[in-house]
Amino acid sequence: MKCHYEVLGVKRDAAEEDLKRAYRRLALRWHPDKNLENAEEAAEQFKLIQAAYDVLSDPQERAWYDNHREALLRGGVDGDYQDDSLDLLRYFTVSCYSGYGDDEKGFFTVYREVFEKIAKEEVEYMTREDIEEFPMFGNSQSDYDTVVHPFYAYWQSFCTQKNFAWKEEYDTRQASNRWEKRAMEKENKKKRDKARKERNELIRQLVAFIRKRDKRVQAHRKLVEEQNAEKTRKSEEFRRQQKLKQAKLAEQYKEQSWITMSDLEKELQEMEAQYEKEFGDGSNDEEELEEQETKGIEDKLNDEIEEAEFVDDLYCPACDKLLKTEKAMKNHEKSKKHREMVALLRQQLEEEGKFTVSLDDACEIHTKEEETEDMPKQKYFKLVLIPKGKKAKEAKKSAKASSEHPTTNEVPIHCVTCNCAFPSRNKLFEHLKATGHAKATQAAAVNGAVNTRNKKEKRKTR
Repeated sequence: MKCHYEVLGVKRDAAEEDLKRAYRRLALRWHPDKNLENAEEAAEQFKLIQAAYDVLSDPQERAWYDNHREALLRGGVDGDYQDDSLDLLRYFTVSCYSGYGDDEKGFFTVYREVFEKIAKEEVEYMTREDIEEFPMFGNSQSDYDTVVHPFYAYWQSFCTQKNFAWKEEYDTRQASNRWEKRAMEKENKKKRDKARKERNELIRQLVAFIRKRDKRVQAHRKLVEEQNAEKTRKSEEFRRQQKLKQAKLAEQYKEQSWITMSDLEKELQEMEAQYEKEFGDGSNDEEELEEQETKGIEDKLNDEIEEAEFVDDLYCPACDKLLKTEKAMKNHEKSKKHREMVALLRQQLEEEGKFTVSLDDACEIHTKEEETEDMPKQKYFKLVLIPKGKKAKEAKKSAKASSEHPTTNEVPIHCVTCNCAFPSRNKLFEHLKATGHAKATQAAAVNGAVNTRNKKEKRKTR
């Protein structure tokens, strides 16, 4: 069977217009009516031209022909086709060559011819645009970098261009519908892919077999090992020299640093001696520092005591309220609500038998030291709950009546500081103002609060 492209005399990638022109030209030339002298040959040639154009002018027929061209040219697709590709299995043995020379039976000659045949088979399945140069095997004297290395780099990843159409099981032209045709094409593709994969693996395995026995590769590997050993030796020698150099520098540096330190110590000793000679040993300075620290602590304590006294002066225990300024405190004492709370609290304390001094002066006398530890704003009286509603009104009326009509049988009033008895509160207030016993009691309470606060601070610092 002759190739359709060769019959029409066109390339395998010829366009439709090129096919038409070629067909018309050849049809006029080989038409039987114009070749009466050689009618039989003309008729046979004219049939071939018509058959070729019928196939190539139909896109589907042309695509199928391109895929099965080799199989058709070598016997058809009915199972009679025999693959005439080079049998590579017989080259997987050392008996296929004799020695490693360049003679006819030598290693390099035999395998050079093998790869030349493989390349020739591949070219038959390529178009003119896809044709490429295949790296050749070379001979025993070929350079490694320019011949040997490119050869193995290409053929170790070789992929064949053959389509293996003769491996197909079904003829898609016999399909009754498009679904059946697609199923046939799918099965045929599996067969072709399998055959292509087997061919690629076979060629790559042959390349590995040859490379292992190639004397040029062995010589290059030995050369590379020698070069690597030389590089390792040089690097080790360089490291050793560097270590020696660093050790020598370290010794020199230690000697210089030792000399420098001894010189510094001498200079420091001389400076200390000169300083002591001019300014003394510095013991007086330490005493002055201690005195300054003690004075600072005492000033701080005095400030805290003054602050506590100031806070207590602005606190009203009857109303349980802390005022901000002295003026606000005076206005608060004049208010009606404050007087009512004082009268109510006085009555409650008298009923309990605990009233000893006036509540107006009690704002300045606070003797409960235990409550000053946790409360920055000291409260020295625990007030009872104030009744609401009618009870509150009744309590206010009774307090007002008792203040207007005091009883004659009052309990004697005593001074907390000196324990002196007084017949009335006015006498007690005069005594407190004259002697200052109320302020003394308040100062003692504040000192206790400051002491307890200092103890807490010491515990926290521990």
